[in-house]
Amino acid sequence: MAAIELAAQIRSGERSAIEVLDEHLARIAARDGELHAFLTVTADAARSSAEAVDASIERGDDPGPLAGVPLALKDNMCTRGIPTTCSSKILDGWAPPYDATVVERLAAAGAVLVGKTNLDEFAMGSSTENSAFGPTRNPHDLSRVPGGSSGGSAAAVAAEFVPIALGSDTGGSIRQPAALCGVVGVKPTYGRVSRYGLVAFASSLDQIGPLALTVADAAAVLEVIGGHDPRDTTSIPQPVPALSGALDQGVEGLRIGLVTELMGEGIDADVVTRTREAADALAAAGAIVEEVSVPSTKLGLSAYYLIAPAEASSNLARYDGVRYGARVDAANCGDMMDATRTAGFGTEVKRRIMLGTYALSAGYYDAYYGKAQKVRTLMINEFAEAYTRHDLLLTPTAPGTAFGLGDKTADPMTMYYNDVCTIPSNLTGDPAISVPFGVGDDGLPVGVQVLAPALDEATLFRAAAVLETAAKERP
Repeated sequence: MAAIELAAQIRSGERSAIEVLDEHLARIAARDGELHAFLTVTADAARSSAEAVDASIERGDDPGPLAGVPLALKDNMCTRGIPTTCSSKILDGWAPPYDATVVERLAAAGAVLVGKTNLDEFAMGSSTENSAFGPTRNPHDLSRVPGGSSGGSAAAVAAEFVPIALGSDTGGSIRQPAALCGVVGVKPTYGRVSRYGLVAFASSLDQIGPLALTVADAAAVLEVIGGHDPRDTTSIPQPVPALSGALDQGVEGLRIGLVTELMGEGIDADVVTRTREAADALAAAGAIVEEVSVPSTKLGLSAYYLIAPAEASSNLARYDGVRYGARVDAANCGDMMDATRTAGFGTEVKRRIMLGTYALSAGYYDAYYGKAQKVRTLMINEFAEAYTRHDLLLTPTAPGTAFGLGDKTADPMTMYYNDVCTIPSNLTGDPAISVPFGVGDDGLPVGVQVLAPALDEATLFRAAAVLETAAKERP
């Protein structure tokens, strides 16, 4: 059941928060052994939270818009006293002394945390196969990946272990697994949601957002977690607009551009077909849909895999075995740091640290990192120009449906290509949403992506709601 419906039932007294929680914990116990969506299930703490919600309602108080709704968090968001591992051996067992801002806001809204979900180590991956604690499987087909890096959160929602979850999106890590698992996933405008308490991967790209069963649920969660936070210097000093109120406004008269560079080579034919059908659905609802060219999208993948690793190489320097996390003892400090990082980091994380360190090194900075930043500026300018002529843009979310476990692990470049459609929004900082829209030739979910200019999540959700309705009406 959708989160906002559950919250309404709990607040009215029709159901208790404990009853709802126990139903979801039973689903997790019954099936997560085969999916491995969760790294930690906080059943006892969740029951205490649910009891507090029920007690609040009995007193006549309103516990909040998400009263009693079970919630999962990607395990790179700090939770006081609860392990936050980033799916890495180097943080195995580490429990933060504070909560992330999003955790505080969800608790204040009455949501009940049931656990922390699996991810690619330090959010570096597109399949959730890079976790030090084993891969997550796609609920629609256990032989397939759920996408990544927020694959645990996407799988948890798709399997209805929870109606809502949070992920982080650095290059598509909310939207791509949302598409592969058949749920809704939102990357808000950069700075719309506080990053305080999010373990950093690439600080100029990272953004927290919701995964949900419905567009309305995603809007409700974003209303709760968004807004200014003085503890995050990149936080936008503006409140989140009333997104839920935009859902029934339709798309009549909106100008929507179908990005041609992401509708051809490299994108599976069935995904292209679903995306064109989504464009037709928007046109049938009154939007003006036409093709648009944004040439720099073809450069996005190359720029991203210089900028993101460069920032990661800096951010991950703090994991040295001295202050917190794992430590491998050695004869001296230098050897200890080397041994700790060698044992603590997985192959993909080491690969990206090396890529980033090389791109930032003397003699190569201008040729690689500096040039990638120029491409990023070009992309920002080209998308800004596209938005002078179109209110929204439309693309596939991922180039294909869920692929088999192990199919792409031997070829990093093939794996990286899974983010080709989602990376542009991270480089520009603009919001985007993935909405399920039918299935591919293999019967697995396909997601379509709507993109909007910065801070225009309201229009984004208008189109997403229309697509959700059209998808339900498909034969």
